[in-house]
Amino acid sequence: MTSFDASKWEVLVIGGGHNGLVAAATLAKSGRKVLVLEAAGEIGGAARTEEFAPGFRVSTAHLLNRLHPEVVKTLELERHGLVFSGITPTPAASPQGEGESGVGSVHRETSTALEEAAPISRSPLWGGGIRFAPSVALSRDGEPLTLHGGYGESLFGASASEQAAWQELRAQLLRYAGILKPLLTRRPPDLGNMSLMESSAFAMTGLSLRRLGKEDMRDFLRMLLMNVSDVADEHLEDDRLKGLLAFDATLGSHLGPRSPTSLLGLYFRLAGEIGGQAGAQALPVGGMGAVMASMLRAAQAAGVTIRTDASVAKILVEKDRAAGVALDGGEEIRARTIVSAINPQNTFLDLVGTREIDTGFVRRIKNIRMKGDAAKLHLALDRPPEFSGLDAAGHRGRLVIAPSSDHVERAFNPAKYGEFSPEPVMEITLPSLSDPALAPSGTCVLSAVVQYAPYALKEGWEAGRKRFLAAIMAQLELYAPGVGRLVRHAELLTPADLEARYRMPGGHWHHGELQADQMLMSRPAFGAAGYDTPVAGLFLCGAGSHPGGGVSGVPGLNAARRILEMRG
Repeated sequence: MTSFDASKWEVLVIGGGHNGLVAAATLAKSGRKVLVLEAAGEIGGAARTEEFAPGFRVSTAHLLNRLHPEVVKTLELERHGLVFSGITPTPAASPQGEGESGVGSVHRETSTALEEAAPISRSPLWGGGIRFAPSVALSRDGEPLTLHGGYGESLFGASASEQAAWQELRAQLLRYAGILKPLLTRRPPDLGNMSLMESSAFAMTGLSLRRLGKEDMRDFLRMLLMNVSDVADEHLEDDRLKGLLAFDATLGSHLGPRSPTSLLGLYFRLAGEIGGQAGAQALPVGGMGAVMASMLRAAQAAGVTIRTDASVAKILVEKDRAAGVALDGGEEIRARTIVSAINPQNTFLDLVGTREIDTGFVRRIKNIRMKGDAAKLHLALDRPPEFSGLDAAGHRGRLVIAPSSDHVERAFNPAKYGEFSPEPVMEITLPSLSDPALAPSGTCVLSAVVQYAPYALKEGWEAGRKRFLAAIMAQLELYAPGVGRLVRHAELLTPADLEARYRMPGGHWHHGELQADQMLMSRPAFGAAGYDTPVAGLFLCGAGSHPGGGVSGVPGLNAARRILEMRG
C-alpha cells in the first residue's frame, strides 16, 4: 500500500463533474492545494460531450439554463473559452501551468479530448453573443407555439388574448420565482444557528415578500404548494402552452402536472438564468462538454491537479474526522478537507460507511428518493429531420412534445406503477444544426430527454427497451414524418443506463427528487443540509446538495465558500 505525502494536499475533491470543478477552482484560487479525483477516464460526468456513433457527438445534458453568473465571474469562464452558438471561436494560448504532473496538471488524454470539444475563444460570453434556444410546443394538427427570449419574453402562434394572458401570468411567475431565488442560490439557512449573514439574507427574503403588496403576497402563498396544471387552467386557454408549462414543471421529477407542489419545478426553472434572462436556455458550442472544458481550464489556471481513472474506495475517518481517501488499488491520499461532489448515498453509505455515522442519519440518507424517471435518446440521422410547421430557425430551438397538460398527466400515470406510456412526452434538440462539428457534413444529431421512464420498470429494461424505443419513435414520426427512415444509429439511455455510466444511483440527474420535502434545509437530509456533514472535515458539493441539479455550479461554489468561511 502506498500513500501520498500528507502535507502535499489541503483539499481532496471526489468527482470531476461541474460542481467538483467549481469547488476545486474556487478553493485553489484562495491558495489551497487541491487534488480532484475522478473515477472515469475524463472529467465532466453527464455534461461531457461524447461520441455515440462514428462521427456523431452529443452531451447527455444537452441544454444550459442555470449556469450562475457568480460561477462565471468567480472562475472567469469567459477568459477560459466558453462560447455559445452565434460566436465564432478563435484560438488562444493554453492557460499557464498546464503540464503532465504536479499542481496545475491533468492527464494528457483528458485535456486533448476537451480541447477538441471546445476551442478557446476570447469572445465575451455575456456581451450579446448568446443565442437563446426558443421553446417550441409542437402540434400535430396546426402551427406550433413558440416562446422566445428569457422563457417566453415573447409568444408566437397564439391568439392575442392568450398572449396577453400569458404575459400577465409570466410576470407573476417571475415575481414569485424572484422571491425564492435568493434561497436557491445561497447556503440554506440553519434556522437553529443562523449567522448574521444568513439572518440578513433570510430577512431580505421576507422583505421582498412584503414588497409584493397584500394581493400578490396572498397569491404567492396560495400558489406556493399548488400544482402547475391548476395554475395554468386559472390563467390560460391554449392547450399547447399549458402542456409546455406542465412538461417544464415536471421534467426530471416523479411528478405529474396535477401532483401537489408541482409548480415548484417551474419556479426552480425560472430562478435560473442565462445572460441575465430568467428561465432562458442556450446551446454551447461543442455541446455541454464545452462548459466542462472552460471549467477545466479555470481549475488548471488556479493550480488544481486532476487525476482521472482514480476511483475512491473509501473515505478515511480517524478520531471522528475525515483524514483522506483510499483508492481502489489501495493507494491512500491524505488531506485535512474532503469534498464530495458525488451522490450523497454513495458518499455516506459506501465511502464513509455506516459505522462512522449515527443510525438516525443513516436512515435519513437511505430514505432519499432518487429513482429517475427520465431517459435520454440520441439519434444519428442521415440528414436533418423536418418537424411539421417549423422553419429553419425553429428547428434550432428546444422542441417539446407535450400536447396538453392532460396528456402529460396521462403519460405520468403508468410510471406510478412501474410502466411507461405508449405516448411519451419529450424535449428535443438538434444540436448539430447550431454546431456542425457535432456530426459529419450533411447529417444531424437528434437529442431528446424523454419522460416518463421509470427506473424500476416492471418488466425490466432488458425486455422493455425495444418497446419503449418504438413508442418514442412512433411519437417522433407523428411530428416529423419520415424521421425513422433517417436513423443510422439510436442510443437509448434508460435511468438504469445513466446509473451505470455516470455512477448515479437511481439514474436521477438531481441526485435526489427535487420536491418540497427534499429542498432547502432538507437537502440532502437533516444534518448535512449546509454542505458540512456529521463527519468533521467532510463536505458535500454535488447535485444532491442544495439547491439541486442542473449545470449551475451553485452547490460547488457555495460549498467552497462554506469551507473558506469555516477555515478562514
